[in-house]
Amino acid sequence: MIRRLKYHEIDFLKYSHCLENSEQRKYSATKDFLDITSKKQWEILVYKDYEAVMPVPYIRKYGIKIVHNPKLCQQLGVFSAKDDIELNEIFLHYLETHYLIRAYPFNDVNQLRTKMRMKKNFLIYPETYEQVYSRYSPKRKRKLRLDDEVVKNSEIRLLAYDEAENFIKTNMIGLSKESDLPDFMEIFKISYQLNYLKFLAFFYHHKIINIIATYSDCEMVALLGTFNDKDYVKLSGASALIDHTLKETIETHIFDFEGGDLPNIEEFFRGFRPELRPYGIIENSIKNLIKKLGILILKGKFF
Repeated sequence: MIRRLKYHEIDFLKYSHCLENSEQRKYSATKDFLDITSKKQWEILVYKDYEAVMPVPYIRKYGIKIVHNPKLCQQLGVFSAKDDIELNEIFLHYLETHYLIRAYPFNDVNQLRTKMRMKKNFLIYPETYEQVYSRYSPKRKRKLRLDDEVVKNSEIRLLAYDEAENFIKTNMIGLSKESDLPDFMEIFKISYQLNYLKFLAFFYHHKIINIIATYSDCEMVALLGTFNDKDYVKLSGASALIDHTLKETIETHIFDFEGGDLPNIEEFFRGFRPELRPYGIIENSIKNLIKKLGILILKGKFF
């Protein structure tokens, strides 16, 4: 019922057609996005003739294939014309019995009986900008009313990757390790070159003080990064950049905040009054992976 196809075996026309016509449609499951973020280290599980698909990215450690979510890829899971809890459980069972899983996220539409950790994400769905703005919190509206001096000496404009690169490198926070920075920058660079990624900057007295990076595809605009000069946080440049993006895109695109688990980040996002859309994620410790490896080898299901 479920087939496992390696990258070179995938019919990408059928895969893309299934994704584009799915109820769960996400830019993060597209071929281009997964090629960029996983460096083409992904395969798929397929139901019948691409009636449903499940992309499975992986890394290799000591020659062993381990399912792991790529950097900046938030949600994957099952994609089908109509979300089906029974089918989702079949995919989940196959995934867990045939793979070593370090971290694998489903998407916010996938229904599952199996209990797993839930993570927060926030979305704003398409409607007029006026309707969206009217729901902003009073605090967010206050922060968007910039002082006359700031208005007079500031501007918002798009940047090329080369213009944004140094500021992002200097102001990127939250990395688990410094060696991750080149990987993030490579993803940004390639996504920009393929015209998926935009860098929008807030200038104050001709100096960049905030940048947001947004990825656009599948009628979604996703906030992949917010970078701020900590000396100018009180000017609320990041809020102005997100508001500017919403003004330009929200009538036709879903705006995806791409997160919200950290309390300060959640508070910032909630100021725009988005909708909470949690999603489930499978996670295993290194200790559990070692145990699972032994079980898979004994059952002859590890390949």
